[in-house]
Amino acid sequence: MPSSVRTAYELATSRANGIVLLTGPTGSGKTTTLYATLRWLAARGLAGGELNVMTIEDPIEYELSTTGVAISQAQVNTKKGVTFATGLRHILRQDPDVVMVGEIRDSETARTAIQASLTGHLVFSTLHTNDAASAVTRLVDLGVEPYLVGSSLTAVLAQRLVRLIHAECSGNGCAGCLESGFRGRTGLFELLTLDDHMRALVTSGALASDLRRAAKQRGMRSLHNEGERLVDEHITSRLEVERVTTDFETNLVGGSQL
Repeated sequence: MPSSVRTAYELATSRANGIVLLTGPTGSGKTTTLYATLRWLAARGLAGGELNVMTIEDPIEYELSTTGVAISQAQVNTKKGVTFATGLRHILRQDPDVVMVGEIRDSETARTAIQASLTGHLVFSTLHTNDAASAVTRLVDLGVEPYLVGSSLTAVLAQRLVRLIHAECSGNGCAGCLESGFRGRTGLFELLTLDDHMRALVTSGALASDLRRAAKQRGMRSLHNEGERLVDEHITSRLEVERVTTDFETNLVGGSQL
């Protein structure tokens, strides 16, 4: 992450309560970011008093206990009646400090996660939306009242993964990059944080476009802005940025390019 995004993200995830959402399509690195966040929180908690960190996932992508941090992970099992919503309710009876819900897919899970964040828990989850601002309206579409979203949501991090230009061949293609011109990947990040002004907009039922505009006025850099920065620094190519942001831009501006 760029240092400015990381600093703001760490601040948002250091709160004792609230909900932090990660958004993006499948394969955009949301789970990796969540796991890194949970490990960071657990390590900080061990230094200043142990945190009770629990997750409900579908599936558990890797065991965090093997990394040396004490995090309890549970998996969805619909055959036994364990869904995100029922698993979350069971977790909350064990008085966790931090909860991670693999994905918010329905109204019941959304409402339970919001209520958990309002009753002294720090909650993390993911949504499939194109950008950070759309996560707010998605929660409302799932039946959560705007005032509850406004009072509980702390931050939304949208992300994508772009391929890195292979430095050894300057992107021209070689055996080391299988003639692709790329080797490795890095993230594009768009972080929307909620201050009093943004909370008032959310509570009033503002459209995603209004939230996006207000967030940019308050310093939020979009996924496209971050992509352009990486292009200017010769870290990735413009075509690569367009590849991962085209659907996002099309949905925002009706098919024209930003």
